[in-house]
Amino acid sequence: MGQRKSTARTTARTTARATARTTGIAAVALAVTAGTVGAAGAAGAAQDGDGAAGRPGVNQLEGVWQTDGYGTIMEIHGTTFTTYDVTRISCTPGFLSGAQVGNPGPGGAVRYGLPGKGYGELTVTPRGRDRAVYKDDGATATRNLSRLPGGLPARCTQPAPQDALAVFDRFWATFEENYPFFAAKGIDWHAKGAAARATITPQTDTAGLEGIIKGLLEPLGDAHTALARKAADGGYDLVFGGLRPGTEEPTDQLREQAGRAVAAQLLAPEQAFGRGLLGVGELPGGIGYLRVSGFDGYVDDGPYQDHAAELDRALDLLLAHPERLNGLVIDLRLNGGGSDELGLRIASRLTDRPFLAYRKVARNDPADPTRFTAPQPSVVRPATGATRYTGPVALLTAGSTVSAGETFTQALMQRRPAPVRIGESTQGVFSDIMFKPLSAELLAVLPNEKFLTPAGTTFDGPGIPPDVRTPVFTKEELAGLKDSALTEARRLLAAGTGPR
Repeated sequence: MGQRKSTARTTARTTARATARTTGIAAVALAVTAGTVGAAGAAGAAQDGDGAAGRPGVNQLEGVWQTDGYGTIMEIHGTTFTTYDVTRISCTPGFLSGAQVGNPGPGGAVRYGLPGKGYGELTVTPRGRDRAVYKDDGATATRNLSRLPGGLPARCTQPAPQDALAVFDRFWATFEENYPFFAAKGIDWHAKGAAARATITPQTDTAGLEGIIKGLLEPLGDAHTALARKAADGGYDLVFGGLRPGTEEPTDQLREQAGRAVAAQLLAPEQAFGRGLLGVGELPGGIGYLRVSGFDGYVDDGPYQDHAAELDRALDLLLAHPERLNGLVIDLRLNGGGSDELGLRIASRLTDRPFLAYRKVARNDPADPTRFTAPQPSVVRPATGATRYTGPVALLTAGSTVSAGETFTQALMQRRPAPVRIGESTQGVFSDIMFKPLSAELLAVLPNEKFLTPAGTTFDGPGIPPDVRTPVFTKEELAGLKDSALTEARRLLAAGTGPR
């Protein structure tokens, strides 16, 4: 809960400042000051009182629920919920709380969102007395909830110790019980944790603890891991954000230069949508061009449905006359992530038959890193009531193609005809990310999911490789307004070659 599909370093910069929309439930989390969300939820519950709890449908969810995986407890009281983060050694206030929006729907389903907003971001639906299902609007899968018959565990009601050793232990346990990739990355988390813990003394301050934690995160080379520190304005400042070795976070200057290099090949300036995150253009030879620089942030503020509508506007222009298209280039090279559901929304406009995009699983056994939730399939279905294009597609990818940009790439690999992938390997991070407060000052960010291919494998770590490897926005190419990847895509589409 409280998750975003983007690089963790980008997330940490915007956390609690509401400067960019996040996927589903994270829109609630990032607009609330972390560390106070638990108190806000409790206050809302007290204000609403028992009258709200007696409304039709709400009483079915009243109580305390444990997620299958994700290390989270959700307490629902009246029209509000509060979360707690749990490990085998701790239970602390979580990053997220929410308030009910509107009346319960069919089956007792309740919509929740940020208090004071007129829209919801997630739905909790009862499945009998002791089961429920949780769904983010922008996510492609659900999470299962089980009722805790004993109510909120006693340790969740006690203040958590804030000394450096206790904070470190919560950090270590959070990763130990949720992170899926220690074995794949060759990391002995127990040995490294023990060595780091031995360096902590009663004199270790927050800055010293930050350095110790950074030393454990850096070798992971994972763009979905980060450490952030509470800022004076209520947000968080990035202390550390992971990246795959050999890749860099794109700068604003690089984005401007890349835009000029692409524009040099377009027949006319691209038309921008989604606050500049989407661009539609035309290349010579009847080839369409779609730039997707993110899968969220298309409107200043609003529910998932508003972002989907803005995406549809761009797709309607792009595919106004699909019969005239001789090919389509989708440029994901500077895609920072966002909503997986928006990615599948594009895919639904590119097929005339359903296909399996991927299966999603999450770690759910703190003691066994090989145990995961049951796989949930995500299926792309042809869009109804809208124009669709089923011809050849070229995908442009790079190390700065991240998270939801990668799940979209993975999904389209199952399309027929399959796209030809050109450029560089993607970043190699696919999971949603979890926000886990460690103390009043520090926040950890980490993944806990895998997106499985039909063969049951993943691309986590090395990323999805291209079919055709080319330079991507190098200094030399940008200086000459050259774009080898786009040029190669045009050549292959014009020749009618590539995977099928």
